[in-house]
Amino acid sequence: MTFGFAPSSAASLSTSTSAASVSRMLEPAEWAAAGIPLLRNPREVVSGLHSRHSPRPTMAVVAVLDQEERVQASASFVRRSAPADGWMFRNALLAQLRRVIPHDLRRRTPVRTAVLLYCREGDARWTEEDGAWMWGLRDACTLHGLRCGAYITLTDDGWQVFGEGRGGRRPHADSAPEPFALSEMPPRIPRTGGAASEVLLRAAAR
Repeated sequence: MTFGFAPSSAASLSTSTSAASVSRMLEPAEWAAAGIPLLRNPREVVSGLHSRHSPRPTMAVVAVLDQEERVQASASFVRRSAPADGWMFRNALLAQLRRVIPHDLRRRTPVRTAVLLYCREGDARWTEEDGAWMWGLRDACTLHGLRCGAYITLTDDGWQVFGEGRGGRRPHADSAPEPFALSEMPPRIPRTGGAASEVLLRAAAR
């Protein structure tokens, strides 16, 4: 007769939860192979989101871009102090997307793209937390009818677009917000004079 102790249900649950959390993250190679569309001007996108939301460590900024990479909607929120889990990150991102922009699930193919800027401590090297954010962003985009776009980190070293090898020193995690990029400013009114000019000025003032 053999005596022993069966593992407790709590221990089994903890092990299975941990294993599931590990499966809900993407390695850099998986992310690079996923066909994420490249940003034409990542510096402009990063600077624009930084100006809008002034992110600080543990803050995430999710934005929806149109086909011209103009920001149609964006939202920021602080990451909960819990173990990194792609499923939790997915739910948080999906809640923000549903709050700021309607879904595109009726379209056959997505036309808008969601990108994620995450400000964190440490250097620019990939972490398991980054992998969980990547998994969460990809899944949230699928459930909201969007294309999964770039995952960008903002650290003391600067910003970095994962899978693209592009980045810069400014803005960084401690930098002050910069003015909006010129491309995000309203179009300038032509100085033509006359009645046409008055119509344009009245339209711009609405």
